[in-house]
Amino acid sequence: MPSFYPASSEDRFVLVTEVGARDGFQSEAKFIPTEVKAGLINSLIAAGVRSFEATSFVSPRAVPQMADASEVMALIERKPGVRLTALVPNARGAERAAAAKVDMMACFVSASETHCQANLNKSIDGALADFAEFAPIAHKYGIPLRGAVATAFGCPFEGEVSLDNILKIVGTYLQHGARHITLGDTTGMATPPVVTRTVEAIRARYPEAIISLHFHNTRGIGLANVMNGLALGVREYESSFGGLGGCPFAPGATGNICTEDLVYLLHECGYETGIDLDALAGVAREVQAFMGRDLPGQFMKSGPRLKLTSLEGVRRAVG
Repeated sequence: MPSFYPASSEDRFVLVTEVGARDGFQSEAKFIPTEVKAGLINSLIAAGVRSFEATSFVSPRAVPQMADASEVMALIERKPGVRLTALVPNARGAERAAAAKVDMMACFVSASETHCQANLNKSIDGALADFAEFAPIAHKYGIPLRGAVATAFGCPFEGEVSLDNILKIVGTYLQHGARHITLGDTTGMATPPVVTRTVEAIRARYPEAIISLHFHNTRGIGLANVMNGLALGVREYESSFGGLGGCPFAPGATGNICTEDLVYLLHECGYETGIDLDALAGVAREVQAFMGRDLPGQFMKSGPRLKLTSLEGVRRAVG
Protein backbone atom coordinates (compact mmCIF):
# COMPACT_ATOMS: atom_id res chain seq x y z
CA MET A 1 0.00 0.00 0.00
CA PRO A 2 1.43 3.45 -0.92
CA SER A 3 2.71 5.47 2.03
CA PHE A 4 2.53 9.20 2.68
CA TYR A 5 5.95 9.04 4.35
CA PRO A 6 9.45 8.65 2.89
CA ALA A 7 10.49 5.02 2.48
CA SER A 8 14.22 5.71 2.81
CA SER A 9 16.74 8.51 3.26
CA GLU A 10 17.16 8.66 -0.53
CA ASP A 11 13.40 9.21 -0.85
CA ARG A 12 13.23 12.17 1.54
CA PHE A 13 14.01 15.18 -0.64
CA VAL A 14 11.08 17.09 -2.12
CA LEU A 15 11.68 19.94 -4.55
CA VAL A 16 9.43 22.93 -3.85
CA THR A 17 9.10 25.43 -6.69
CA GLU A 18 8.03 28.91 -5.63
CA VAL A 19 5.66 30.43 -8.21
CA GLY A 20 4.47 33.50 -6.30
CA ALA A 21 6.50 36.04 -8.24
CA ARG A 22 4.80 34.91 -11.45
CA ASP A 23 1.56 33.05 -10.72
CA GLY A 24 0.91 34.92 -7.49
CA PHE A 25 1.49 38.42 -8.80
CA GLN A 26 0.26 38.14 -12.40
CA SER A 27 -3.39 39.00 -11.67
CA GLU A 28 -2.71 41.89 -9.30
CA ALA A 29 -4.19 45.12 -10.67
CA LYS A 30 -1.57 47.35 -9.02
CA PHE A 31 1.89 46.99 -10.56
CA ILE A 32 4.36 45.33 -8.19
CA PRO A 33 7.69 47.21 -8.43
CA THR A 34 10.49 45.31 -10.11
CA GLU A 35 12.73 45.71 -7.07
CA VAL A 36 10.08 44.14 -4.84
CA LYS A 37 9.69 41.09 -7.09
CA ALA A 38 13.43 40.49 -7.35
CA GLY A 39 13.97 41.27 -3.67
CA LEU A 40 11.45 38.65 -2.61
CA ILE A 41 13.12 36.04 -4.80
CA ASN A 42 16.52 36.96 -3.35
CA SER A 43 15.14 36.62 0.19
CA LEU A 44 13.68 33.22 -0.66
CA ILE A 45 16.99 32.07 -2.16
CA ALA A 46 18.63 33.05 1.14
CA ALA A 47 15.95 30.98 2.92
CA GLY A 48 16.97 27.91 0.92
CA VAL A 49 14.39 27.81 -1.88
CA ARG A 50 16.09 26.17 -4.87
CA SER A 51 13.51 26.42 -7.63
CA PHE A 52 11.41 29.35 -8.88
CA GLU A 53 8.97 30.25 -11.57
CA ALA A 54 10.41 33.74 -11.53
CA THR A 55 8.56 35.61 -14.25
CA SER A 56 6.82 35.37 -17.61
CA PHE A 57 8.00 36.57 -21.03
CA VAL A 58 4.53 37.24 -22.37
CA SER A 59 3.17 40.28 -24.17
CA PRO A 60 3.14 43.29 -21.81
CA ARG A 61 -0.25 44.20 -23.25
CA ALA A 62 -1.66 40.81 -22.30
CA VAL A 63 -0.13 40.68 -18.79
CA PRO A 64 1.11 44.15 -17.75
CA GLN A 65 2.34 42.81 -14.40
CA MET A 66 5.03 40.81 -16.23
CA ALA A 67 6.27 43.68 -18.42
CA ASP A 68 9.50 43.85 -16.40
CA ALA A 69 10.54 40.20 -16.89
CA SER A 70 14.05 40.96 -18.15
CA GLU A 71 14.65 43.54 -15.42
CA VAL A 72 13.53 41.11 -12.69
CA MET A 73 15.90 38.45 -13.98
CA ALA A 74 18.79 40.95 -14.01
CA LEU A 75 18.26 41.85 -10.33
CA ILE A 76 18.17 38.29 -9.00
CA GLU A 77 21.30 37.24 -7.14
CA ARG A 78 22.17 33.92 -8.77
CA LYS A 79 23.49 31.06 -6.65
CA PRO A 80 24.70 27.59 -7.67
CA GLY A 81 21.96 24.99 -7.41
CA VAL A 82 19.11 27.51 -7.79
CA ARG A 83 16.89 27.12 -10.86
CA LEU A 84 15.08 30.15 -12.31
CA THR A 85 12.29 29.18 -14.68
CA ALA A 86 10.33 31.60 -16.85
CA LEU A 87 7.04 31.06 -18.61
CA VAL A 88 7.25 31.59 -22.38
CA PRO A 89 4.31 31.42 -24.81
CA ASN A 90 6.03 31.63 -28.19
CA ALA A 91 9.29 32.03 -30.12
CA ARG A 92 9.61 35.74 -29.38
CA GLY A 93 9.22 35.08 -25.66
CA ALA A 94 11.78 32.28 -25.87
CA GLU A 95 14.39 34.59 -27.42
CA ARG A 96 13.78 37.19 -24.69
CA ALA A 97 14.00 34.50 -21.99
CA ALA A 98 17.25 33.15 -23.44
CA ALA A 99 18.74 36.67 -23.51
CA ALA A 100 17.80 37.03 -19.83
CA LYS A 101 19.66 33.77 -19.10
CA VAL A 102 16.81 31.78 -17.59
CA ASP A 103 17.68 28.29 -16.35
CA MET A 104 14.51 26.68 -17.72
CA MET A 105 11.68 27.65 -20.07
CA ALA A 106 8.13 26.62 -19.26
CA CYS A 107 5.10 26.45 -21.51
CA PHE A 108 1.53 25.54 -20.66
CA VAL A 109 -1.36 24.19 -22.68
CA SER A 110 -4.84 23.59 -21.26
CA ALA A 111 -6.29 20.10 -21.43
CA SER A 112 -9.67 21.80 -21.98
CA GLU A 113 -10.34 23.33 -25.39
CA THR A 114 -12.60 25.99 -23.87
CA HIS A 115 -10.06 27.07 -21.25
CA CYS A 116 -7.29 27.03 -23.84
CA GLN A 117 -9.29 29.50 -25.94
CA ALA A 118 -10.05 31.67 -22.90
CA ASN A 119 -6.50 31.67 -21.62
CA LEU A 120 -4.39 31.59 -24.80
CA ASN A 121 -6.91 32.47 -27.52
CA LYS A 122 -5.85 29.27 -29.26
CA SER A 123 -6.94 25.68 -29.67
CA ILE A 124 -4.95 22.90 -28.01
CA ASP A 125 -3.38 22.07 -31.36
CA GLY A 126 -2.52 25.73 -31.96
CA ALA A 127 -0.88 26.07 -28.53
CA LEU A 128 1.11 22.88 -29.09
CA ALA A 129 2.25 24.23 -32.46
CA ASP A 130 3.62 27.31 -30.69
CA PHE A 131 5.54 25.04 -28.31
CA ALA A 132 6.97 23.04 -31.21
CA GLU A 133 8.08 26.33 -32.80
CA PHE A 134 10.01 27.67 -29.81
CA ALA A 135 11.40 24.40 -28.41
CA PRO A 136 14.36 24.48 -30.86
CA ILE A 137 15.27 27.95 -29.53
CA ALA A 138 15.60 26.53 -26.01
CA HIS A 139 17.68 23.64 -27.36
CA LYS A 140 19.91 26.05 -29.28
CA TYR A 141 20.83 27.80 -26.03
CA GLY A 142 21.02 24.59 -24.00
CA ILE A 143 18.05 25.57 -21.81
CA PRO A 144 15.86 22.73 -20.46
CA LEU A 145 12.12 22.78 -21.09
CA ARG A 146 9.15 22.24 -18.79
CA GLY A 147 5.72 21.50 -20.18
CA ALA A 148 2.69 22.27 -18.03
CA VAL A 149 -0.81 20.90 -18.54
CA ALA A 150 -3.34 23.45 -17.29
CA THR A 151 -6.81 22.35 -16.10
CA ALA A 152 -5.33 18.85 -15.78
CA PHE A 153 -7.87 17.82 -13.12
CA GLY A 154 -11.02 19.52 -14.35
CA CYS A 155 -12.38 22.55 -16.22
CA PRO A 156 -15.06 25.01 -14.97
CA PHE A 157 -16.46 25.23 -18.50
CA GLU A 158 -16.35 21.57 -19.58
CA GLY A 159 -16.22 19.55 -16.35
CA GLU A 160 -14.03 16.45 -16.51
CA VAL A 161 -11.15 16.77 -18.93
CA SER A 162 -10.15 14.07 -21.35
CA LEU A 163 -7.23 11.84 -20.37
CA ASP A 164 -6.60 11.51 -24.10
CA ASN A 165 -6.06 15.29 -24.29
CA ILE A 166 -3.67 15.17 -21.34
CA LEU A 167 -1.69 12.29 -22.84
CA LYS A 168 -1.56 14.01 -26.22
CA ILE A 169 -0.14 17.19 -24.65
CA VAL A 170 2.39 15.29 -22.54
CA GLY A 171 3.44 13.22 -25.56
CA THR A 172 4.03 16.37 -27.62
CA TYR A 173 6.09 17.92 -24.83
CA LEU A 174 8.27 14.82 -24.57
CA GLN A 175 8.61 14.56 -28.34
CA HIS A 176 10.14 18.06 -28.38
CA GLY A 177 12.49 17.49 -25.48
CA ALA A 178 10.56 18.55 -22.37
CA ARG A 179 10.99 15.76 -19.81
CA HIS A 180 9.70 17.87 -16.93
CA ILE A 181 5.89 17.82 -16.84
CA THR A 182 3.72 19.88 -14.50
CA LEU A 183 0.08 18.96 -13.94
CA GLY A 184 -1.78 22.15 -13.06
CA ASP A 185 -4.89 22.29 -10.90
CA THR A 186 -5.68 25.64 -12.46
CA THR A 187 -9.21 25.85 -11.11
CA GLY A 188 -8.90 23.93 -7.85
CA MET A 189 -10.89 20.91 -9.05
CA ALA A 190 -8.36 18.22 -8.11
CA THR A 191 -9.28 15.46 -5.66
CA PRO A 192 -7.08 12.51 -4.62
CA PRO A 193 -8.84 9.99 -6.92
CA VAL A 194 -8.55 12.34 -9.92
CA VAL A 195 -4.87 12.98 -9.17
CA THR A 196 -4.22 9.24 -8.87
CA ARG A 197 -5.80 8.27 -12.17
CA THR A 198 -4.08 11.13 -14.01
CA VAL A 199 -0.60 10.48 -12.64
CA GLU A 200 -0.94 6.72 -13.17
CA ALA A 201 -2.15 7.20 -16.77
CA ILE A 202 0.86 9.37 -17.61
CA ARG A 203 3.32 6.99 -15.96
CA ALA A 204 1.83 4.02 -17.79
CA ARG A 205 2.24 5.73 -21.17
CA TYR A 206 5.31 7.90 -20.52
CA PRO A 207 7.42 6.51 -17.66
CA GLU A 208 10.29 8.84 -18.57
CA ALA A 209 8.26 11.95 -17.61
CA ILE A 210 9.36 13.78 -14.44
CA ILE A 211 6.06 14.86 -12.90
CA SER A 212 5.47 17.95 -10.79
CA LEU A 213 2.11 18.81 -9.21
CA HIS A 214 0.64 22.31 -8.98
CA PHE A 215 -2.41 22.54 -6.72
CA HIS A 216 -4.78 25.34 -5.81
CA ASN A 217 -6.71 25.43 -2.55
CA THR A 218 -10.05 26.48 -4.03
CA ARG A 219 -12.04 23.82 -2.19
CA GLY A 220 -9.74 23.46 0.80
CA ILE A 221 -8.04 20.16 -0.09
CA GLY A 222 -4.84 21.35 -1.73
CA LEU A 223 -2.60 19.77 0.91
CA ALA A 224 -4.70 16.59 0.92
CA ASN A 225 -3.84 16.32 -2.76
CA VAL A 226 -0.17 16.81 -1.88
CA MET A 227 -0.38 13.90 0.58
CA ASN A 228 -1.84 11.78 -2.17
CA GLY A 229 0.91 12.86 -4.55
CA LEU A 230 3.54 11.89 -1.98
CA ALA A 231 1.96 8.43 -1.69
CA LEU A 232 2.21 8.17 -5.49
CA GLY A 233 5.93 8.96 -5.27
CA VAL A 234 5.76 12.47 -6.75
CA ARG A 235 8.59 14.55 -5.31
CA GLU A 236 8.11 17.95 -6.99
CA TYR A 237 5.43 20.52 -6.05
CA GLU A 238 4.67 24.12 -6.97
CA SER A 239 3.29 26.65 -4.49
CA SER A 240 3.02 30.38 -3.79
CA PHE A 241 4.09 32.50 -0.82
CA GLY A 242 1.13 33.26 1.42
CA GLY A 243 -1.16 31.25 -0.88
CA LEU A 244 -1.31 34.17 -3.33
CA GLY A 245 -2.59 33.69 -6.87
CA GLY A 246 -5.44 32.31 -8.92
CA CYS A 247 -6.28 32.00 -12.60
CA PRO A 248 -7.95 35.16 -14.00
CA PHE A 249 -9.67 33.08 -16.70
CA ALA A 250 -11.33 30.56 -14.36
CA PRO A 251 -14.49 31.53 -12.46
CA GLY A 252 -14.15 30.96 -8.71
CA ALA A 253 -10.46 30.03 -8.80
CA THR A 254 -8.58 31.05 -5.67
CA GLY A 255 -4.94 30.98 -4.71
CA ASN A 256 -2.24 28.37 -5.02
CA ILE A 257 -1.40 26.15 -2.10
CA CYS A 258 0.75 28.12 0.32
CA THR A 259 4.51 27.54 0.25
CA GLU A 260 4.99 27.86 4.02
CA ASP A 261 2.09 25.51 4.75
CA LEU A 262 3.41 23.01 2.20
CA VAL A 263 6.94 23.08 3.63
CA TYR A 264 5.59 22.71 7.18
CA LEU A 265 3.59 19.65 6.10
CA LEU A 266 6.60 18.11 4.34
CA HIS A 267 8.91 18.64 7.30
CA GLU A 268 6.36 17.21 9.75
CA CYS A 269 6.06 14.11 7.54
CA GLY A 270 9.82 13.52 7.56
CA TYR A 271 10.70 15.03 4.18
CA GLU A 272 13.60 17.39 3.50
CA THR A 273 13.36 20.54 1.38
CA GLY A 274 16.53 22.45 2.27
CA ILE A 275 14.30 25.41 3.21
CA ASP A 276 14.46 27.38 6.47
CA LEU A 277 10.78 27.43 7.41
CA ASP A 278 11.03 30.36 9.83
CA ALA A 279 12.80 32.49 7.22
CA LEU A 280 10.21 31.43 4.63
CA ALA A 281 7.36 32.50 6.93
CA GLY A 282 9.10 35.82 7.46
CA VAL A 283 9.10 36.47 3.71
CA ALA A 284 5.41 35.53 3.54
CA ARG A 285 4.61 38.05 6.26
CA GLU A 286 6.51 40.69 4.27
CA VAL A 287 4.39 39.86 1.20
CA GLN A 288 1.20 40.11 3.26
CA ALA A 289 2.24 43.50 4.65
CA PHE A 290 3.15 44.76 1.19
CA MET A 291 -0.15 43.57 -0.32
CA GLY A 292 -2.06 45.27 2.49
CA ARG A 293 -4.52 42.44 2.95
CA ASP A 294 -4.81 39.14 4.75
CA LEU A 295 -3.43 36.22 2.74
CA PRO A 296 -4.61 32.60 3.09
CA GLY A 297 -1.37 31.16 4.49
CA GLN A 298 -1.78 29.64 7.96
CA PHE A 299 1.71 28.76 9.16
CA MET A 300 2.92 32.36 9.04
CA LYS A 301 0.14 33.26 11.47
CA SER A 302 0.17 30.31 13.87
CA GLY A 303 3.76 29.04 13.78
CA PRO A 304 4.93 25.45 14.36
CA ARG A 305 2.97 22.76 16.18
CA LEU A 306 5.12 22.91 19.31
CA LYS A 307 5.26 26.68 19.60
CA LEU A 308 4.75 27.36 23.31
CA THR A 309 2.91 30.28 24.86
CA SER A 310 3.31 31.74 28.35
CA LEU A 311 0.24 31.70 30.57
CA GLU A 312 1.00 35.27 31.53
CA GLY A 313 -1.51 37.58 29.91
CA VAL A 314 -3.65 34.72 28.58
CA ARG A 315 -7.36 35.10 29.19
CA ARG A 316 -8.67 32.44 31.56
CA ALA A 317 -12.08 31.06 32.38
CA VAL A 318 -13.20 32.06 35.88
CA GLY A 319 -16.07 31.20 38.22
